[in-house]
Amino acid sequence: MTGPLSASVATLCDQIAGQASAEAGGLVRQISSRLSEPLRVAIAGRLKAGKSTLVNALIGRRVAPTAVGECTRVVTRFRYGPADRVDVVTRDGQRRSLPLDDEGMIPQRLGVPAGRVAYVDVTLTNERLRELTVVDTPGLASADTVVSRRAQEAAGLSAAPFDADIDAASASEVAAAEAVIYVFTQAVRADDVHALEAFRDASARLASTPINALGVFGKADTLVAGTGDPWPVAVSLAERQAELLARTVSDVVPLAGLVAETAQAGRLTGADRDDLAALAGLPAAALRLMLASADLFRTRPSPVPAERRQRLLGLLDLYGIGYAVAQLADEPELSTGELVRRLGAASGFPRLRHTVEETFRWRSDAIKAGWALSRLERLAGRSRDDRDRALLRDGVQRLLRDPAYHRLRLLDAAQRVATGAVPLPADWEQELTRLATSEDPRWILRLPQAGPDELYRAAVEAANRWRVYAVAGAGPAQSRVAQVAQRGFHLLAQRVRADD
Repeated sequence: MTGPLSASVATLCDQIAGQASAEAGGLVRQISSRLSEPLRVAIAGRLKAGKSTLVNALIGRRVAPTAVGECTRVVTRFRYGPADRVDVVTRDGQRRSLPLDDEGMIPQRLGVPAGRVAYVDVTLTNERLRELTVVDTPGLASADTVVSRRAQEAAGLSAAPFDADIDAASASEVAAAEAVIYVFTQAVRADDVHALEAFRDASARLASTPINALGVFGKADTLVAGTGDPWPVAVSLAERQAELLARTVSDVVPLAGLVAETAQAGRLTGADRDDLAALAGLPAAALRLMLASADLFRTRPSPVPAERRQRLLGLLDLYGIGYAVAQLADEPELSTGELVRRLGAASGFPRLRHTVEETFRWRSDAIKAGWALSRLERLAGRSRDDRDRALLRDGVQRLLRDPAYHRLRLLDAAQRVATGAVPLPADWEQELTRLATSEDPRWILRLPQAGPDELYRAAVEAANRWRVYAVAGAGPAQSRVAQVAQRGFHLLAQRVRADD
């Protein structure tokens, strides 16, 4: 759904396209058409970090293969469509259609040599994809991975972060995303940070910052052995990861990815529930021993056949099995649907979904509008036609004079600061980020209980503080950012007074 900021930019694009040269008009129409599409979110991470599992949980359907194969080494785009369809798009623009496999997933073998594949385009009749297009990327390699000269040239890097060759078409598909989710394993190593920075550089149009990037610790349930409670450790670890990556992601959310995928995709059947109930009836000591390790769970005597226990491991792993068995032991009549709901809650997915909505969806209008305006400005800078250049620049400046569009200037300023392009003291940087990414004056001003009068005074004080910084104590780049922040707090004060 197109928001008000994007709609205004689309109107501007239509006006410019009707007056510009044929070449510039065509490029402007491409920018306009992109505004009507759902927000694109790229999923990035190391090999076997759980990216495809997260994709399936977000979509609510198990369609992305999680085992390493041909389709996990290319960019895959999941978007809404009138029918389920898989197209392999080759580097020369041709499309080869494939059926989903017997389990409703993308086939492991694409039928086209990997070197010829640009990306895989998957359309699904899935309501979750009406407002969110998900782009699954190949695994990020470690910093010392050797990649081809072509991949390096396409990404513009001395060492590209992907584990397989990424050509220009694939890189552009990733770079078309407006937001990114990084999936981590148990710890963020130095080469993880390097790989993420390289991914950001390879996706120059994405320009991921805390404004539009989120971290997910996708295997939180593996932190403790057996069925122990992983969340105290996972939450603490995620907080440390968030501190380490403060300039890259807005937050790091822990997730039991496999349990989330199973719950969200509706993979747990009534027969699975009955098998879990049978395990819940075992003596406590026998059950505790079974759940001590995956090997013991497979091999110990049990009323559930070995192949059924293997299926449960594939659905829930030990943490999910232990949680489900405990629920059924307490409530033997628990329905399959209620068990699935509780497993979903226990996976941490509700928090992730809420965070994605707070971080991306409500900002999507501003993110997309800002993306389009930056494309128009870039087009103006590259235009050789004086008339086209004037049309583009005048149109952008006219739109930005509207107070509603000052939010885009704030986002741009916050991104420049977050990437380190414009250094600011940490507390100033955090205040600017809050102002750019929220509409809640209490959260922006850190006054959760304040009334309108106190909020108004605090906003005015903040505006004055940034004004003083802009004229005394700041360099030219900091001064420009400070002027944007000053106007932002001035507009915030006006809004607080108007709402009173």
